[in-house]
Amino acid sequence: MAPYRRKGAVNAAELLSRRSRGIREAGTLSRHNMRVLRGIILQDSREFIKAWSKTSKSTIKYQDGKIYLQNFQKCYSCVYSEPQLLYKLPKRSKLEKFEDALLCQSSLESTLASPSDHKPSLLALTADNWLCRLSAETGEELQRVYLSSKHKFRYLGWDVTQEIFYVKSVQNKESSLARQAGITQNTVMHMAIFHVFPLQILGMLEINKKIFGNGVTDVDLSLGVLVVSYSNKSVKLYSFEHIVQKYLTEKLMLGKQSSLLGGKTVGVTPFGIPVNIQITDCPPVLFEVSCAHNSFQIGGYPWHYIYTPPHKSHEGTHHICSLKESTLAINGIQNMDCCSLVSDAIFFHPDDSGRIFHVGPATINVLKIKGELNSGLPSKVVKDFSMATLRNNNPSQVTVTSSGRTVKKRFHQLDDDPDLETFHMVEYEDELDLLAVVVTNGEEGEGRAHIRLHDNQSGQLLRTVDLEEPWDETYRHELFFDKDTIVHIEQKNTNFCCHVYKLKAARK
Repeated sequence: MAPYRRKGAVNAAELLSRRSRGIREAGTLSRHNMRVLRGIILQDSREFIKAWSKTSKSTIKYQDGKIYLQNFQKCYSCVYSEPQLLYKLPKRSKLEKFEDALLCQSSLESTLASPSDHKPSLLALTADNWLCRLSAETGEELQRVYLSSKHKFRYLGWDVTQEIFYVKSVQNKESSLARQAGITQNTVMHMAIFHVFPLQILGMLEINKKIFGNGVTDVDLSLGVLVVSYSNKSVKLYSFEHIVQKYLTEKLMLGKQSSLLGGKTVGVTPFGIPVNIQITDCPPVLFEVSCAHNSFQIGGYPWHYIYTPPHKSHEGTHHICSLKESTLAINGIQNMDCCSLVSDAIFFHPDDSGRIFHVGPATINVLKIKGELNSGLPSKVVKDFSMATLRNNNPSQVTVTSSGRTVKKRFHQLDDDPDLETFHMVEYEDELDLLAVVVTNGEEGEGRAHIRLHDNQSGQLLRTVDLEEPWDETYRHELFFDKDTIVHIEQKNTNFCCHVYKLKAARK
């Protein structure tokens, strides 16, 4: 007999009751749990209450339920009613300090040789070129790899879809003395690419002007594509898979000997990791675009890209084009036409729906692309839904003083004026399918912020959460919405503050 399926909504109490009686459907327990939690979060009898605050002289980071302070030396867990210290690492010297870090964990279906590989890890890059893998729960060092004694590595980055990450060196800069002597520096930077689960080296490659051309300013790896940015505002994409297949000279294994090192061991000091992806000629260019700030994005279905042409006449506009034909979509030029200190932002929705967020100071538009593969017809950008602030769209330009004198304002008010209700950022909570929208309002003389929780599918406003601390728009802010936890990190001059809100029963 097929399991009973009830149509329509089921309240949290009934779900818990059915689960206690053993009534559950395969593969749906986690989804039911999130439905229960979502229902609880949206109840009037629950509030987000500030549970913890911390100030630090160094940067504070939050990721996946953990707060990192003192340059990743101290780690707090947010799974409790208020954050609890998980571990504190011994003090490190300047040479051993962490330059960058990434948090990673294996997929549930993977079967790995080492039990430690199944648990979350912190990948940390030290100032003296060591890549360390630490337990995310205890801080214990599980593995370390030496990168190089010749090149200074400083940056870590993810290519999540490929389950690989990369380590980038600083850029080689030509000194004035070298230029005067006629010495040309062709090497721009080096990049080491690693597999995760388990940690293993894929290769080291050199970005060279002779191969990729002059004017290279940066290199990244995303969606299996090597993204090269140039000083002339162009961006070129190359297939990383093609590069590995054609130019890989030797497969490397950490802890094993390599002929490229004269029989020495890979990943140990002072030998590090040799260049085993030796690019001898320019690979085929998959795609090229000229764009302002070397910034463009790929996403949607069918594949599209968003960019701003590098011409003054296109400033403030965002063009949405088909990746296959490079043709502009119908209604593909989006322009908020706002007058603000901070420009509007546009990006593909992180829920993999192919939709697009366009965030301005007074309006957030959620757009979707309509089009079919190989149809021959241009795609079309349409509005899925919008969210708007509560403000007077026609503020008076005339002010009457206490003496009765009429004063006319000489300048229009900015769209992101601190006195107006203004959108600042949007966070997506994937497990609850909720949008957390940060809104500020400084009408009472002191900036205040609240978070509007919207349904991700319809945009319907479901509830509002007030933040206790003032919100000074002159400082940098980050906000994270993670199930029953809200984390607000702000930078005040040289200090950093972290505020944590937890879901609790409403105060009476």
